[in-house]
Amino acid sequence: MKHTILSAIIATCAITAMAQLPIQLQPEKFNDYALNYYLPQTTTEIEFVASKTTHKAGQYYKYARKYLGTTDVITEDSESWQLEGATILVRSRANTEQRYQLTFKAGQTPYIFVNEEHIILSANTAPDPFAIDTFPATAPNIVNDIDMTQALSEEILMSGSVAKMAEMAAKQIYRIRESRMDILTGEADNMPADGESMKIIIEQLDRQEKALTAMFTGYTTVEYTTKRIKYTPTDDVENQILLRFSKHQGFVAPDNLSGNPIYLSVAVTERGEYPLDNKGIVKKVPKGALAYNIPGKAVMSLRYDNKTIARKELSVAQLGVVFGLDPALLTHKKEPTYIIFNPHTGGIMQIGTISE
Repeated sequence: MKHTILSAIIATCAITAMAQLPIQLQPEKFNDYALNYYLPQTTTEIEFVASKTTHKAGQYYKYARKYLGTTDVITEDSESWQLEGATILVRSRANTEQRYQLTFKAGQTPYIFVNEEHIILSANTAPDPFAIDTFPATAPNIVNDIDMTQALSEEILMSGSVAKMAEMAAKQIYRIRESRMDILTGEADNMPADGESMKIIIEQLDRQEKALTAMFTGYTTVEYTTKRIKYTPTDDVENQILLRFSKHQGFVAPDNLSGNPIYLSVAVTERGEYPLDNKGIVKKVPKGALAYNIPGKAVMSLRYDNKTIARKELSVAQLGVVFGLDPALLTHKKEPTYIIFNPHTGGIMQIGTISE
């Protein structure tokens, strides 16, 4: 069977691509030829990204203009938070109220794949090997590797007063710049032996200058943090406060009025309906059916500071209905049916027959 061979290849890919390893179930004597599974409940996982910016004043900031000729300095320590954005991803969990069973006869060889929660993924073929959505990488933290204590020479430390120490630190900065220029122009008395040595020396001089300069101008550090919240949409929701965000404290609880609210809204755009026959009458569910979801649809959005920071169109299992296929389709002697389900909704993604 061509499809069976292809399924074996896909199964290998699926195991590495899916977040949960699929488990193959077959009717056997020990399980009374019955296969049990759940349909999923659609959930979401929301990741918020925020940055904390810390400004640190240098101990010689009052002397920056006098000795370095600059007024672009940090004069006092401060800390502020900024909400950078949000991402909504679709997830699922087993709906424990939707447990089903397929029963076969001895000698019949259909099989299904389920995940670790026993949510059905496929029948008579491997699951869809798509990769589970992941959150985008958070921006790297901007952390200054400034160690000002190592940049202070004994001469500076023994200067006696802050004003004198600032003067000596400024002189050291100019000496570093002069030494670097001499090396780069080849006029230094003791030139580095090779290009790699020159690179190391220049980097050391740069670090020393950066540390000493920060004593006058100050420095800034930016740290990124994330917060994840799980949410299960069940109906229309308008402007529910999911959490709050403070420009001074970052993420805070929904009832903490020190932060501004982040609103969540869910708008149901379509509800799943039972299929109709040619006469417009609802089709009957076959006996012992292979159950699946016909999901509904919704739009989830997040607002903060009068702006939409995330929006996602969703197919949602719990906004739909449960229907079923005749299980005899799986055991047809000439053209057994294969089915691939959406693991987040329980809806049918692909259905066909296995050709010889």
